[in-house]
Amino acid sequence: MKEPEGNVGEAPAIAKKSAVAFPIVGIGASAGGLAAFESFFSAMPADVDTGMAYVLVQHLAPDHKSILSDLVQRYTRMQVFEVTDGMRVQPNCAYIIPPNRDMELLNGALHLLEPAEPRGQRLPIDHFFCSLARDQRERAICIVLSGTGSDGTRGLRMIKGEGGMVMAQDLASTEFDGMPRSAIATGLVDYELSPQQMPAQLLAYAAYAFGNRMYAAAPLVTNDSILKKIFVLLRSRIGHDFSYYKPSTIQRRIERRMAVHQIDSMDGYVKYLQQTPAELEALFRDLLIGVTNFFRDAEVFAALENQVIPKLFSGKNANDSVRVWSVGCSTGEEAYSIAILLQERMEVLKQTFKVQIFATDIDSRAIAAARSGQYPATVKGDISAERLARFFTAEDGTYRVHKNIRDMVVFSEQDVIKDPPFSKLDLVSCRNLLIYMGGELQKKLMPLFHYTLNPGGCLFLGTSETIGDSTDLFSTLDAKSKLYRRKEDFQIGHRVMAGRKSPPIMTMDAAWPRKNSAPGQAPKLSLRDLTEDALLKHAALSGALINGKGDILYLHGRTGRYLEPEEGETGINNILKMAREGLRRELVATLHKAAVSKLPARTVGLKVKTNGHYATVNLTVAPVATAAQTSETLLYIVVLEESPIPNPSAAERESAPRTAVPMADPVADDAPIANDASFANDASFDRAAAGATIAALNDQLRSNEEYLQAANEQLETSNEELKSSNEEMQSINEELQSTNEELETSKEEMQSINEELSTVNAELQTKVVELSRTSNDMNNLLASTGIGTIFVDHQLRILRFTPTITRIINLIASDVGRPVAHTVTNLVGYNSLVVDAQSVLNTLIPKELEVQTTEGAWYTMRILPYRTLDNVIEGAVITFVEITEVVRARHALRKANDVLRLAVVVQDAHDAITLQDLDGRILAWNPAATQLYGWSEAEALAMNSIDRFPPALRVEAKTRMEQLRRAEVLAPYITRVLTKDGSFAHVSITATALIDQEGKVYAIATTERAQESLLGNS
Repeated sequence: MKEPEGNVGEAPAIAKKSAVAFPIVGIGASAGGLAAFESFFSAMPADVDTGMAYVLVQHLAPDHKSILSDLVQRYTRMQVFEVTDGMRVQPNCAYIIPPNRDMELLNGALHLLEPAEPRGQRLPIDHFFCSLARDQRERAICIVLSGTGSDGTRGLRMIKGEGGMVMAQDLASTEFDGMPRSAIATGLVDYELSPQQMPAQLLAYAAYAFGNRMYAAAPLVTNDSILKKIFVLLRSRIGHDFSYYKPSTIQRRIERRMAVHQIDSMDGYVKYLQQTPAELEALFRDLLIGVTNFFRDAEVFAALENQVIPKLFSGKNANDSVRVWSVGCSTGEEAYSIAILLQERMEVLKQTFKVQIFATDIDSRAIAAARSGQYPATVKGDISAERLARFFTAEDGTYRVHKNIRDMVVFSEQDVIKDPPFSKLDLVSCRNLLIYMGGELQKKLMPLFHYTLNPGGCLFLGTSETIGDSTDLFSTLDAKSKLYRRKEDFQIGHRVMAGRKSPPIMTMDAAWPRKNSAPGQAPKLSLRDLTEDALLKHAALSGALINGKGDILYLHGRTGRYLEPEEGETGINNILKMAREGLRRELVATLHKAAVSKLPARTVGLKVKTNGHYATVNLTVAPVATAAQTSETLLYIVVLEESPIPNPSAAERESAPRTAVPMADPVADDAPIANDASFANDASFDRAAAGATIAALNDQLRSNEEYLQAANEQLETSNEELKSSNEEMQSINEELQSTNEELETSKEEMQSINEELSTVNAELQTKVVELSRTSNDMNNLLASTGIGTIFVDHQLRILRFTPTITRIINLIASDVGRPVAHTVTNLVGYNSLVVDAQSVLNTLIPKELEVQTTEGAWYTMRILPYRTLDNVIEGAVITFVEITEVVRARHALRKANDVLRLAVVVQDAHDAITLQDLDGRILAWNPAATQLYGWSEAEALAMNSIDRFPPALRVEAKTRMEQLRRAEVLAPYITRVLTKDGSFAHVSITATALIDQEGKVYAIATTERAQESLLGNS
């Protein structure tokens, strides 16, 4: 069973209540995330409120102001906020993490924190996802979008462990598939979709999971028969029995799977399981969801390290093994954590022990992941920097456990309920597995763990677990850390597991001898132990355990009679250097013989000089068998036994036979040398020749000893040189390892910076597109309005201009960069453009005037300073707005005003004033004319002025009109004019020809006054 989060299995009654009653969706992205955000929010329905809040976390450059909130706002009608510290989350709103901040959710409010990790090692998505899981539990939803690395993987594990939902962008639609690929590799992703497809699926899931029972505190009610059907299907298909697990836990997992597939009833889900074998596998994976990490619950692991780990090595020698069983190991983090603690303890002891850690789980995929020992970069948040550098190797954005740690752990697929257990264990770690199991199953597992442990072995449980009523099996070491010790006075009185074959009672009694001693007293020894102790006390044996070089590893008995330390600095004691007189030569030869033959070698009757006298000693050297035996690690036991025969007198020594001692000949190692007995038994023995022979042999022996001593010294020198070289190589290797770690760290930092730069680049590209669009809009706007514009810098060099300006100033594209003074204008009477522009730059006072081109067009020219958004003057802007029609209208208005003034004069005059065209048709008729002649203005405008004269005077009137057409000036004259009532009025007429700008007569104006008035005035 995978290792779940400790509080996942708590009863719903004690589950923490969320401060909000709506789902919160965490969305994580890195490189390529901007396009994914656009697709996601663009696919949101515009006419539906989702009822969820969206929190966007992206890898942002810490020193660059983000415009992500402005960009996202364009794609959604929801309100988009850049998060401020303490901001409360509201539904139908989107929240953007600010740069250079970590973010956590607590009771429905977002809190900003200074990043604890250096730049390049920050994991803001994991940071938020983990807090989202803790705060919202089953209401938490996370989405992993495009990005590199593995940020978000650890957080989605926690969300899935709390019963939340996980989405990931499908790899085909990503720009960078690192983050989605890492998420999908966990096997915990519920939906793999493109960003466009996610909103519809998200709304469908939320409608079922939180729609009708949004505020429900209890799960759906199910009966036992339906659960048993599901258990039967799982056992028949998967092969594992979940009927012993807590129904509430199983039920919540089933409800989550129903929500994923929008199935309303448990009966319907059972049918779906029968029809869809893949769903059985998915349900099995959901039931095994485990949230685990390295050194989880730091205080608990500290207690394990201080209180238990040292006891595991206490009383053990190098040949003994330390055996650990990690039950429900999930992906192996806990097993490797224990292995690291054991390795650190061996380094403190400066001894090497055989460590065997058996890590088991029923999830084959988790076991496969654990065997690889490769974990995402998010493990940096769980492991200290020192341990990360010592026990992990960085590989392509991941971390792999060192081989020496991996070799300690053996992973295997095993069902703790039905498969045989391990035995002779020193530690059993079963953390956060029992919380999923029913009481009966827990009671059956406790005797099992007791059986597997050695006397004094320890049991390590999760923070939410206890041994229950199995207090007769285990005593408490640390109640807070859930550490327990196996009791030694337990009387086996029942079987370990129902349906499991237990070891026979006699076998178990043999494995666990009954102890009659009280706690704290020494255990009662067996007859075998008593016999061995008595023999060791009465045997006068001294010995030493050495390696092939003669280095002493362990001493036994009174070895001081035969060995003495050398003068000088003390280091590793070597038995060949410490051997007393009479022992060294034979010890070297016997050790060599045992090393060559791999069999025990014995030399007897040695005369070893002790304190002032000689002792007769028998020497035995024998190889010692070890578990991992190689030529380099072969050990030897050296046994020194004092001969029980008292030292004979000189005469007896000559006549008494001596035991043959095999010695190595300089030519042939196995050629024997004759002893004193062979010479004494020869009747023809010549004492003089014997003396010469003995002297020659002594000389030869002395020469051999000197040669052997020289060879030994040379060997020691070579060993010292090799040792020095090895130390240098180790130092170089450590330096290379350190350099490699630095390079990996730099690589990670560069990768993180690249992600940030990618995000910034995406934002800038979007901004460039917008600026290009804005520039196009401005160019089209300026071109369509007909405003000629030219931009100049401080030196009055042309920066850019609009097409309209070419009508006024002769410019082409290549003129950009030239001074404006070098250009030719089409302006009439204006040549001070450069002076005026420089004046504006000097005084910052705008200038405006009207100018005219050679084509007769009029423009309003404005010269203004060019100001940036920061209010910095970077040149001037010269604009020409065409006002030709305005000028014409102004002239026409001026004329009209003049005419209006004349009209007022005509209107109020007492004389009859008329206006007629060159054909005599009346165009204007004032009130005085109506009063004088009786015709109204409307009637007069339908008349011809010639018709107002009597027939006799009409020829004369036409003559005067012809004169006026020729612009001749006529003197006033008196004549008769017909009135409306048929009478004639005697009037004085002054006729004037009206001439236009071209000098042509276009009308005739007359002023007519009654003759009586003239006479009267005169």
